[in-house]
Amino acid sequence: MFKKVLITEDFQDTNQGIVETLRTEFNIPVIQEEFYCDKAFNRLKLALAQNEPFELLVTDLFFKKDHVDRKLTSGLELIKAVRELQPNLKVIVNSMEDNPAKVNTLFREEKINAYVCKGRHGLSELVKAVQEVYHNRTFVSTQISLNVSDNVFELDEFDILILKDLADGLTKKEISERLKQKNITPNSESTIDKRVSKLFDEFGAKNTNHLLAKLIRKDRI
Repeated sequence: MFKKVLITEDFQDTNQGIVETLRTEFNIPVIQEEFYCDKAFNRLKLALAQNEPFELLVTDLFFKKDHVDRKLTSGLELIKAVRELQPNLKVIVNSMEDNPAKVNTLFREEKINAYVCKGRHGLSELVKAVQEVYHNRTFVSTQISLNVSDNVFELDEFDILILKDLADGLTKKEISERLKQKNITPNSESTIDKRVSKLFDEFGAKNTNHLLAKLIRKDRI
């Protein structure tokens, strides 16, 4: 089992509950806690410099603003910084967020190892998550559906704008010109081409008509 774990939560009761649960279930010798992302990052950096790195980070996504000045203001920013500092660190997110698209993005882009939803069964699921991550497997709370057959890629406003213009029959060059007229950036033809290609990959579309048909069936545009 893990020997050194860092818990980052901005509420003391939540922190203590996690610490006590992990100590009881796994007898982890070193469990340290921080209430701020900056301090958590500094603790991780110091441990790495001393050649005594943490093996697991458990962090919330949202941290309430107070009088303390901060550079890292969210769990997401902490995870991004950690991935540059210690790419192989195991990361479990423990948060109230239950949007499948956002959770999927954390796995895909930030390479998190597990996602636990806070709630009635939060601590018991956290125990399962720690077990799974220790054995190099992923874990997602049962209330979040990440069925691989369902694409949960989240379209942003720029994607939707491009797709609607494509649906109206505009070419990528014409869309680029329209964006420039509206002072919307980015607006280059190459940027539009890259975004459309990414959507092809995300939704398994063969061409623009196929992509639009898939999105219309899913009520995404």
